[in-house]
Amino acid sequence: MTELTVRDSINRALAEEMKRDERVFLYGEDVADYGGLYQVTEGLRDEIGEDRVFDTPLSETTLGGTAVGAALTGTRPVVEIMFGDFLSIIADHLINYAAKMHFNYSDDTSVPLVVRTTYGAGDQFGLHHSQDPISWFQNVPGLKMIAPSTPADYKGLLKSAVRDDDPVIFFENKQRYDLSGEVPDGDHTVPIGEADIKRSGKDMTIVAIGGMVDVALDAAESLANQGYDCEVIDPRTVMPLDKETIIESVKKTHALTVVHEAARFGGIGGEIASEVADEALFYLDAPVKRVGAPFTPVPFAENLEQMYLPGAQDVETAVIDALE
Repeated sequence: MTELTVRDSINRALAEEMKRDERVFLYGEDVADYGGLYQVTEGLRDEIGEDRVFDTPLSETTLGGTAVGAALTGTRPVVEIMFGDFLSIIADHLINYAAKMHFNYSDDTSVPLVVRTTYGAGDQFGLHHSQDPISWFQNVPGLKMIAPSTPADYKGLLKSAVRDDDPVIFFENKQRYDLSGEVPDGDHTVPIGEADIKRSGKDMTIVAIGGMVDVALDAAESLANQGYDCEVIDPRTVMPLDKETIIESVKKTHALTVVHEAARFGGIGGEIASEVADEALFYLDAPVKRVGAPFTPVPFAENLEQMYLPGAQDVETAVIDALE
């Protein structure tokens, strides 16, 4: 095991995969000279070479289109989109082309590309650079979406994403880059589509997405002091979703709370709640609770941004309200 930050875990995953497979290359805005906005790709151009790690003009549309084309030729592009908000600019390439090629041709056609992007509030970047866009793409068959929470999962799932034959959007929470944790040595990979139970419990299942996992764990610790034993599940992969792990947990706890950073209305939490209602309704002893941001753009002012973000107290309130 080696202690690494999320930033270093992503950097090492990219370096290892480019060394392992010459078809893998990385490009985007400021990823080479500057090392990325959050210095995630620092040093990779010198380590791998400028022909496989390079900067591009400020054009997300071009990044999306070239990634699809490159993937169709047999290479494995990894494209960095600086802010997840800008996924809306390349959505046509992801939704109408990358996600549909395999279905359209009914053969072995694949589009093995990875789009890495940041998401989330907390840096006072305002309403155009702070959104959580995960739910924007959950209704697109053919796309895989990954939102890890720990350094080990960031490294293991990114390596799996690069090796996957389907298009993958890899979401990196801005507030977690400096988070440290133990990462297994060697060729560490994590299977796509398998959730992880971060904390066992018997009174409430809390499903938390990406940056909200630590919020849920903090809430669970506080709730434990109040006599509520909560199980915290990190799906890690949003699509495909590991429904089985969630449903088995609900069958044990008989209660469910879902936490994500995006607006509560229309978020992935509603879909998870619906899946549980379909398959485990009669195991529920309480209404399903959803914790998310208010239905408003992300505010710029620091005090308002902190009010906007779901916190541990919000999760505590939801759990107690369900169980009381």
